[in-house]
Amino acid sequence: MIHCNMKSTKRTSLPEFNKTDKFIWFGSLLFIALSFILCGEFNVAVLCACLVGSTALIFIAKGNLIGQLLTVLFSVLYGFVSLKCRYYGEMITYLGMTAPMALAAAVSWYRNPFDDGKSEVKVRPLKKSDLVILSACAVLATAVFGTLLAYFNTPNLVLSTISVTTSFLAVGLTFLRSSYYAAAYAANDVILIALWVLATIGDRSFLPMIGCFAIFLVNDIYGFLSWREMKKRQSNVPDAK
Repeated sequence: MIHCNMKSTKRTSLPEFNKTDKFIWFGSLLFIALSFILCGEFNVAVLCACLVGSTALIFIAKGNLIGQLLTVLFSVLYGFVSLKCRYYGEMITYLGMTAPMALAAAVSWYRNPFDDGKSEVKVRPLKKSDLVILSACAVLATAVFGTLLAYFNTPNLVLSTISVTTSFLAVGLTFLRSSYYAAAYAANDVILIALWVLATIGDRSFLPMIGCFAIFLVNDIYGFLSWREMKKRQSNVPDAK
């Protein structure tokens, strides 16, 4: 029984970060901090959201459960920032969809470690049935949330609606433990960069959000490459469970 509990603890332990991981992680945090200093505007909620989000991505890139828990925290912070900017689409998407699905993904990751007792999740290949179901759900989510966005007169409605689609695909692929989650998140980052560029025109204090999602884009590209390597390494261990 004691041995079993020790294994469960390992599933949420810190991953082993290599030099590249550390460089991207601390480099991202430094870039975000500098963007606030150079901007001359200080918004605590925006800063916290950026730092938590960037940290979450590096843990997710390592296939670590902590990344999903941090994603929930990021969703709450980002939802608050979006509300202040009247980006109701982002607020509804992250609080009503991303946060709950991140919790579901956390459960999925906890139940499917690579080799019993490891802190790294087991990468799962996508099936055709996964793509069909995921696509159908994405269309449904886009229709439902898109209707809500229109009802609340959300600014930049088209971009906000596209963001719903890419966000859903990203969290869905994360739940399925697919390396393509990062590709969907990267697409979402591009949309969000455009959204926050438009928001910054009206309020300069949101300027760091542009840099934040530019950093997220770099992190997601790295996450995709990291998961590809992780999948290859795991496939060479036939006894892994």
